[in-house]
Amino acid sequence: MRILITGASGLLGLNLALEAAKQHTVYGVVNHHPLHTDAFRVIQADLLAPGGPERLLDETQPDWVIHCAALANLDDCEADPHLAHRLNAELPEKLARDVARGGARLVQVSTDAVFDGVKGGYAEEDVPNPLSVYARTKLDGELAAGAANPQAIIARVNLFGWSAVGTRSLAEFFVNNLSAGKRVMGFTDVFFCPLLVNDIAPIFLAMLENGLNGLYHVVSREAASKYDFGVAAARRFGLDESLISPTPVAQASLRAARSPNLTLRSDKLASALGQPLPSWREGLERFYQLYREGYPEKLRQLSVV
Repeated sequence: MRILITGASGLLGLNLALEAAKQHTVYGVVNHHPLHTDAFRVIQADLLAPGGPERLLDETQPDWVIHCAALANLDDCEADPHLAHRLNAELPEKLARDVARGGARLVQVSTDAVFDGVKGGYAEEDVPNPLSVYARTKLDGELAAGAANPQAIIARVNLFGWSAVGTRSLAEFFVNNLSAGKRVMGFTDVFFCPLLVNDIAPIFLAMLENGLNGLYHVVSREAASKYDFGVAAARRFGLDESLISPTPVAQASLRAARSPNLTLRSDKLASALGQPLPSWREGLERFYQLYREGYPEKLRQLSVV
């Protein structure tokens, strides 16, 4: 298959492109952060430019499109809500319409943050209530993409893994800071279901291969607090877990509101694929093994000019 992946320099996009390129022809779209790799074809493009998505689809003629590009930094979204809406809501609608017109299949990547986190255990049928600009614009993108392309897959994710810049995931945050002997906060009252990015790649491909469409939660089958996740990472890497201060999120003075309980159910997708989704503990073990294999350094080399 010919797969077009946007946001290919980001945490999810890069790992997804590298994993998919083992079996498919992959085109990875970047904008401000160039990549240098022979694993897949890198295309520099501004998706917000007039006619940008159409030209990209004409050039690559993909069978599948996985749209990872977004303004994902919560504070950046709060600072520039207009840009957040253009990237996270308007672009998915435009791309979904263009993909549908060309006959390709689309995965629109969304977020667990569309929920307010009051109760947790959210299923796909639960009504979202986003708390931040990021979450609101991502929900708008879900709705717009789904309306423009009813055959699209809308995938709500929470993820961790190694990135080219080394600072894109919570797991990297804990490992980097603890390795440097720095004390960090671990939120005891924020719960999530993160999946390793390298595990998400085969799941997305299986969803496309099985002809799924509609909304799915693509998350770990098990939940953890961010404090417990940090402690587990520290123990696996042989780092000092006492450097992680158990902290209520209210004491962190964060600019953008965080949803406290973003535990999501993944049984709909597990049933569709005929197997349970991986757990975050399994992902953390693979995260560690990738570290042992020098994978983080390999990723960093891809972004060296």
